[in-house]
Amino acid sequence: MTNPRHPLRLNVGFLINATIGTSRDFTFEYETMRLGDDLTVQDFTGTARFSRTPQGFFLQGEFEAKTDLECVRCLDPFSQLLKWTVTDLYAFDQSNITESGLLVPEDGQIDLEPLLREYALLEFPISPVCKPDCKGLCPVCGENLNKTDCGHRPQADSPFAALKDLL
Repeated sequence: MTNPRHPLRLNVGFLINATIGTSRDFTFEYETMRLGDDLTVQDFTGTARFSRTPQGFFLQGEFEAKTDLECVRCLDPFSQLLKWTVTDLYAFDQSNITESGLLVPEDGQIDLEPLLREYALLEFPISPVCKPDCKGLCPVCGENLNKTDCGHRPQADSPFAALKDLL
């Protein structure tokens, strides 16, 4: 059962004494979800499976959400779908800790928010574009070329542009 105030804080303490191989699935479906102080996503869905291993809890999860971004070509806002997969180990002690440094807390309450935030941020495109054929802004007047044709034509920046006059 998740806490309504902290929906990504999960009680997995019951798995500590479970037999190896026991697993539990947690499903998420939220209209809006905050992942940290600086990231809010919409239509957040996903499933997290915690499996008991000798070293700790193995987490496998698949998540998706939408976020609002700004197109680098036309500067219009648009909704971007993010999909990510999480696989990591929450270790019982320091001897089994992995590179991620995740440990099972003593109270058995694992907060997935920081981990999911990191994975979600990795899915952000470097240069977000609203659509593949986005025309961008006119370099002369700044009009959005997707909405209107301002009549300006792009000037050739080619080093061979001067040869065109010879023809």
